[in-house]
Amino acid sequence: MKQFVPQEACLKCQGCCRFKDENSVWSPCLLDEEIQGLLDKKGIPAASITINRHIQPVVNPEGADFICPFLGSLNNQCKIYDMRPFECQLYPFLINFRKDKVLLTVDLNCPYVYEKIDTQEAKDYIAYLTAYLNSPKLVKMLKENPQIIQAYEEVREVAELSLPHKKGTSSVGTPL
Repeated sequence: MKQFVPQEACLKCQGCCRFKDENSVWSPCLLDEEIQGLLDKKGIPAASITINRHIQPVVNPEGADFICPFLGSLNNQCKIYDMRPFECQLYPFLINFRKDKVLLTVDLNCPYVYEKIDTQEAKDYIAYLTAYLNSPKLVKMLKENPQIIQAYEEVREVAELSLPHKKGTSSVGTPL
């Protein structure tokens, strides 16, 4: 998937991969196949995976908050960048369940997105990303991994996705 935020902007930022609390909805949620890939890969840092398939944040050695165990706190680089989870590739865009709909949302706490969200570049990227996420392959993947659809707060809705959900339950399997 194409990235919207340039790598150099990410490396300067001290925002993502950091969490206020240990059980944050913002910690990356893994697809089933990503869990196995991380377990099979040699030479990567150990990480705990929660029952709801989130990467368990660890105490930040530089402060009182929590960080992703794969974040290099000294250089701000991801230790598993070449195999980073789908949700990390998608960020600062998020798949969100709200008001009986599956939505593409964006976290405006990302300084790059905050500055660019109303530009034609952002509109073009949102159109690209919406089409990508609505493709049959990705719809199938999301149906097989409903845990990836979260209920994020304080995000901006940018598009509705065509992921169907059963009447009476949300696409994340919770009663309405």
